[in-house]
Amino acid sequence: MKVNIWSDVRCPFCYVGKKKFEKALEKFPQAENIQVVWHSFQLDPDLETQPDRDPYEFFSEIKGISTEQAKAMHEHAKNAGREAGIEFNFDNSKIANSYKAHLIIQLAKQKGVADAMEEALFKAQFIDAENIDDESTLLKVATSMGITEEDAKKAFNSDELSHAVAQDGLMARQLGINAVPFFVFNDKYGVSGAQQPEHFLEVLTKSYEEFSAGDKGLQIISSGESCDADGNCN
Repeated sequence: MKVNIWSDVRCPFCYVGKKKFEKALEKFPQAENIQVVWHSFQLDPDLETQPDRDPYEFFSEIKGISTEQAKAMHEHAKNAGREAGIEFNFDNSKIANSYKAHLIIQLAKQKGVADAMEEALFKAQFIDAENIDDESTLLKVATSMGITEEDAKKAFNSDELSHAVAQDGLMARQLGINAVPFFVFNDKYGVSGAQQPEHFLEVLTKSYEEFSAGDKGLQIISSGESCDADGNCN
């Protein structure tokens, strides 16, 4: 059974959602029969990479709030991260466009290492505070996944991978997805946000029971903490 996940590696709650979903999978008896398919979703396609900007000042500027308010909002995400086993390093995080990272993720899907790539890029962005728009950084991550440097370099100018990123975005719009993370179970049940593992497990169980029935038609059954295209994370 497929679980399709739309995500952006710039989204802290996407990382939290990944960890919580994985905890649910650990408890799911049929986990070996679940195929996780990652899809690209760029929260801010026009974002200018500015690795030297203070992240809180940048956030306060684009949101029209004080730096203190920006830090408070990030503290909420930090607490959510700790609950999921993530220690977010927002103080040193880089303002970086995620498009090239999505190209590498699409390449990783072809190579069968998409899940590991998502984890590595989340770690690069939120823990190691690296610039995920920097090609040398992405090459380092890709080769650590067993992808050749030659293939990774080609990804940055690949029409095929660029089309795959665009198609994922189009599919999201067709499904009415405007915030991530977003999980679709068995092409039927849509779950928005970083839900608790217990809820993911409940939906996994229900959708797997119906897996062979061929019952389709997307239903949004719950929503939780997520980030939308306007940069709002809550």
